Amino acid sequence: MASASGVHPAEVPDWSNLNVLHTNTLPPRSYFHVFSSEDDALTYDVTKSTSHSLSGTWKFQHAYSPFEAPEGFEAPTFDHSSWSDIAVPGMWQLQGFGKGPQYTNVQYPIPVDPPNVSFTENETGSYLKNFKIPTGLKGSQIRLRFEGVDSSFHVWVNGKDVGYSQGSRNPDEFDVTAFVNQEGDNTLAVRVYQFCDGTYIEDQDQWWLSGIFRDVLLVGFHQESRIEDLHIQTILDSSYTNAELKIKLNLAGSGNLRVRLLDAQKNKVGSVFAEVANEPSLQISIPVDNPLKWTAESPHLYHLVVSLNSEQYIAHRVGFRQVEMKEGLIKVNGKRIVFRGVNRHEHHPQFGRAVPREFMKQDLVTMKRHNINAIRTSHQLNDPRLYDLADEMGFWVMDEADLECHGFECIADAALSVDERAMPFRQRQLLTRAKAAEWTTNNPEWTAAYVDRAQHLVKRDQLHPSIIVWSLGNEAFFGRNFKAMYEWIKEFDDSRPIHYEADIFAETMDMFSRMYPPVDEIVAFAEDKSKTKPLVLCEFIHAMGNGPGNIKEYIDAFYKYPTLQGGFAWEWANHGLLTKDKKTGDDFYAYGGDFGEVPHDSTFVMDGLVNSDHTPNAGLTEYKKAIEPVQLLESNPKKPKFINRYDFINLDHLTCQYSIVSNSDAAPKTGSIDIPTGVVPGQTFELDLPDVSGSKDETLVNISFQLKDKTPYLEAGFEIATAQIPTGLYTLRTIDSSTKDLEVTTPSRNTIKIKSEKSTWTFNTLHGTLTSWLQGSTELISKSPAIDFFRAPTDNDIPQDGWDWKDKLLHLAKASTRKVEWSQPSEGEFTVVVQQRVAPPVLSWSIDCTLTYRFTSSGTLTIHVAGNPNGENLPRTLPRIGLVMELPKQWQQATWFGRGPGECYRDSKLSQPIGRYSVPAIDDLWVDYEVPQESSNRTDTRWLELQNGESKIVVQFLDKQGDAETLQLFDWQAAHYRMEDVAEAKHPYELRNLKREEVVLRLDWKHHGLGSGSCGPRTLDEYALLTERFEFEVCLQGA
Repeated sequence: MASASGVHPAEVPDWSNLNVLHTNTLPPRSYFHVFSSEDDALTYDVTKSTSHSLSGTWKFQHAYSPFEAPEGFEAPTFDHSSWSDIAVPGMWQLQGFGKGPQYTNVQYPIPVDPPNVSFTENETGSYLKNFKIPTGLKGSQIRLRFEGVDSSFHVWVNGKDVGYSQGSRNPDEFDVTAFVNQEGDNTLAVRVYQFCDGTYIEDQDQWWLSGIFRDVLLVGFHQESRIEDLHIQTILDSSYTNAELKIKLNLAGSGNLRVRLLDAQKNKVGSVFAEVANEPSLQISIPVDNPLKWTAESPHLYHLVVSLNSEQYIAHRVGFRQVEMKEGLIKVNGKRIVFRGVNRHEHHPQFGRAVPREFMKQDLVTMKRHNINAIRTSHQLNDPRLYDLADEMGFWVMDEADLECHGFECIADAALSVDERAMPFRQRQLLTRAKAAEWTTNNPEWTAAYVDRAQHLVKRDQLHPSIIVWSLGNEAFFGRNFKAMYEWIKEFDDSRPIHYEADIFAETMDMFSRMYPPVDEIVAFAEDKSKTKPLVLCEFIHAMGNGPGNIKEYIDAFYKYPTLQGGFAWEWANHGLLTKDKKTGDDFYAYGGDFGEVPHDSTFVMDGLVNSDHTPNAGLTEYKKAIEPVQLLESNPKKPKFINRYDFINLDHLTCQYSIVSNSDAAPKTGSIDIPTGVVPGQTFELDLPDVSGSKDETLVNISFQLKDKTPYLEAGFEIATAQIPTGLYTLRTIDSSTKDLEVTTPSRNTIKIKSEKSTWTFNTLHGTLTSWLQGSTELISKSPAIDFFRAPTDNDIPQDGWDWKDKLLHLAKASTRKVEWSQPSEGEFTVVVQQRVAPPVLSWSIDCTLTYRFTSSGTLTIHVAGNPNGENLPRTLPRIGLVMELPKQWQQATWFGRGPGECYRDSKLSQPIGRYSVPAIDDLWVDYEVPQESSNRTDTRWLELQNGESKIVVQFLDKQGDAETLQLFDWQAAHYRMEDVAEAKHPYELRNLKREEVVLRLDWKHHGLGSGSCGPRTLDEYALLTERFEFEVCLQGA
């Protein structure tokens, strides 16, 4: 008879139990592999070690609840023939299982009730893998190692319960010696849970993805005597010359211990021999005379080999460097450093956080190619192989614990009273953070969970010289548990400073940290003499979409004020996931909401300096220019002054090349310039430029600092830094004149036809528009020039200036013609004056414009525009002020003299030097952002020439002072898209469906800057296009 009573579940599940973090896991240890010989160990080839990979194809079954997952699946006799295959490492949502990926930035995707998570809506993956013990591991202590499992998991071997663990990006090791069959088949069963109590402190700004996403290994250790763990520190003397290598070993058993230090060529530098007998801990010191020092600019590495009984060998690279807080600064080897860094999430467009090594390595190579010297591992421990690469290639690393609980701030914000909501932002933020901290951060019940994450961070990664700062996590407020983490780390490893941004007053941490402050705020910090700790911007210049702007102002402040020690751009990569539109089959990079998930945070996951496939975008190019280690200080046409902004090395590894470019289409003159020898960091120097006097055109000297010799990752001749020295003023390109008369007729009502020797124009006097411009039989325009202020909002526009534009209905503003007058002041000139009011519906503001069209017998058309903003509720700024027109599809070739070849804006242009550029097709100008928005602008243009193969149009902007005409710089864009269509499209493939045959030509007098307002300061006023009176004149000349 069935029982009439019961309870389910019988006990609190491990994955919803704060008192269970790990069951039967081994203590966390440093990351190393064991080899059977020194030669093998020094190859660092894991395949030659006693570590055996279980990664590959596993069997998999998905359930929507742990209590719906198959029972008894861990038994070797379980029938899994109907199960699917799955790749390990991998995320199951990206392999067709479950509800799919979900993106949130701050908010939790689950009901908030820590430590509890749902029993019924908690996707569960059951994994099976059969294996044999490799010959080389037989007779060993067999460990089962998981490098990363999201979010928690139980393990069985051969049907027997091995243990449990959580902490998604932390490694876990189990001793399975007693569970495995050394000679026969073995069955490994793993059950992975999407959510657990740890989920509440893993609320990072990234996709929610689940599964075994890093390698799974069988690791063989000696049964009786073995090296359990290794800890090292390099201590330099007071002059930072000689060193002491301090080694701490955790051992089991007894035997002959040998420690050898080798140089880069594997010659012996020092060694220690010892007999050990059941000593659990042993400390060794090796003095080293004047070792080569490790820095991010000179990553000199030595090899440490530790062996026991000549049968087990561990090798690890050692870098001699010392990090300390000294004189209120972060110093390495006694010198202040500046972080020119990036925040790097682990991301692959197809595999999510399961990032292949070569893809990861290419990230770091791309960083090297763009002058980046520092990485913050936002916001968790990265794949352990990344740190080996950082050691070898040379990066400062801020290594961050897997801890964030930002979602509690949503709850605190929602609970604010009316009066509290009216508080100034900083005051309100302090209040909400304090309330949010009470959930976990300041809750003693969570102390063990927090400290556990600090222990995994430090114990795994402490061998790496590249790691010079520990970071306790991100956006988790501040409280007792962060203090406990800090205290544990300082007790275990006092060789590095500790960072955590939410300790905003740096009461515990070793430095101040800020996210996205305006430049004037960090300058005020630097000038505040009461501050005794430095400031690091753990996140700045939010690189979402087209941007960021005004990077240079931050970098200049870092070098002007010693207490400002740099920052980490947010962030390295867009996190788009490659997918297909279910209806059309088009490929695109998905963001929040594209998988139908609720809730989500939309496009906020697309905020990188590289695209989702990790190809660089314009923001990275501009960042490289801003942080280049050789900077122009004074632009002098004969002797410009530069400065070495490296932290440690001189400039003897560089050469200097120059080229002379001008307005003409002549080939540039080139040559080399000697750099003074021995230019040390912070030292200025001058270069002797070639003589360019006598040129009638605007002439510029381009300077290129290049690598003299190749490095392991960069080729000889690679360009490290650039400068451009202008000589002479830009001049007006000759405008044709003619003595012939104009012929003016009125062929129909509201129509005027103006005919010159070369051109015939047709003008509509009702609408005040130019409807046709024929040059011979060739039509130059397909849509009339019109005054226009709109741009497709950028991600950086939308929350701030863009919000104002939308609120003021700028996108709905249209021109209404009020009056048209025409006259012929001379036989060779005809003038049409159009009065227009540009205004939106609903509101009363307007910009009243007067457009004066001047047609001349030479075939030239000038359009003079004067605008006067009027009325209430005017937008504070305008996106742009200029004309937009359309040309027939044949007008494909574009040549210009101005900044290029890439897109550029008034606050993001220094990476694009002034020069003469040309493209054979308009599509070559287009920049396709993964979230369509304003793009492809060129600025500081002197002239633009468009061609259709036979005819051409030359564009210049004029500045008239009395009778004198001078050249005025302008912005332009040519594309096959209307900006209204760009604004409506959600993905590039949708935009391509709106592509037009015509060429949409935008000619702007001024264009608003980019800023970084998506999560930071709006466009600085000096780069903003304020809503004020304006006046300009554009000259269009057919030929």
